[in-house]
Amino acid sequence: MPVGTQATVKAMSPDELKGIGAEIILCNTYHLYLRPGHETIAALGGLHRFMNWDRPILTDSGGFQVFSLAALRSIDENGVHFRSHLDGSMHFIGPEKAMEIQSALGSDICMAFDECTPYPASYDYALRSLDLTTKWANRCKKWMHDTRYTIHDKDTTPLNPPLVRGELKGGIMHQALFGIVQGGIYRDLRKRSLEELIEIGFDGYAAGGLSVGEPKEEMYEIINFIAPLMPEDRPRYLMGIGDLKDVLVAVEAGFDMFDCVMPTRNARNGTLFTSTGRISIKRTEYKSDKDPLDENCGCYTCRNFSRAYLRHLYLAREILSMRLNTIHNLYFYLDFFKKMREAIKKKEFKGFRKKWETLLR
Repeated sequence: MPVGTQATVKAMSPDELKGIGAEIILCNTYHLYLRPGHETIAALGGLHRFMNWDRPILTDSGGFQVFSLAALRSIDENGVHFRSHLDGSMHFIGPEKAMEIQSALGSDICMAFDECTPYPASYDYALRSLDLTTKWANRCKKWMHDTRYTIHDKDTTPLNPPLVRGELKGGIMHQALFGIVQGGIYRDLRKRSLEELIEIGFDGYAAGGLSVGEPKEEMYEIINFIAPLMPEDRPRYLMGIGDLKDVLVAVEAGFDMFDCVMPTRNARNGTLFTSTGRISIKRTEYKSDKDPLDENCGCYTCRNFSRAYLRHLYLAREILSMRLNTIHNLYFYLDFFKKMREAIKKKEFKGFRKKWETLLR
């Protein structure tokens, strides 16, 4: 899922995203709550209409952003009090508030509010964090069951795109709700967290609290441990993981869904992914290079521009540099996943993984 933090995938228009094969994007609850505000977006017809995206949207709960961005956090049973990273104003988000915000946004998939366990964390801290996450997951599920956000469209003008993509029944939008497995690097806590979430019952299950500073070996251990335990008849989502070497490990373990800012952030910094490995377009060796960025790539950038031109744009700090680099990196990622799905269907995934692990070194 390309990441559209502020209701936009940076440097890309919705039509360009569709053109390169994006089927679903992720938007950020924390950021949209602070600016422009979920009430504003709801009044303007919901997130799909606001950003002119008529395909699925997943919104996170804000838990990770409160963990990573917010200053002066204080956590209690009710939720999290924090200062905005924008202006220092005080705010509160708890499970009910997180559900209220995501329902107002009108996403197709929303995430239960969780506490993202930091690394390192003691066993006792991870246990307390897990217990809090389970309690909050229960409250999120109850809110979704008891309270449905109804969007009334009083404008008779045909909506393009539609107001919402979620299933509508009697004017009430039904969103999918995913639970988030926590527990740090402790296998027994991860198993306990998952079992408690399954008992509550969710439309999908995610593993959170990984890639937050732990060594790769420990991350891989948890990935390989928890994925086979997750229900096979529900989507299995590994949150915030985008390094393709990590993705290969996680897909073999059983994960289905991923999001990460890596392709877009790296694009803006001049690091580009190709079929022969990463390259830094700012390097002097590309100053007079007439070749396309990746001769095996069919994206707009590779079909029309040379490495020399891309280097020139980057060094000149032209806006077009960010756009062309982002088009390529997202195309590369989406094409990688497409080819990976084909390899799985043909039962050729092990060969696919071996080939790409060599290229991605």
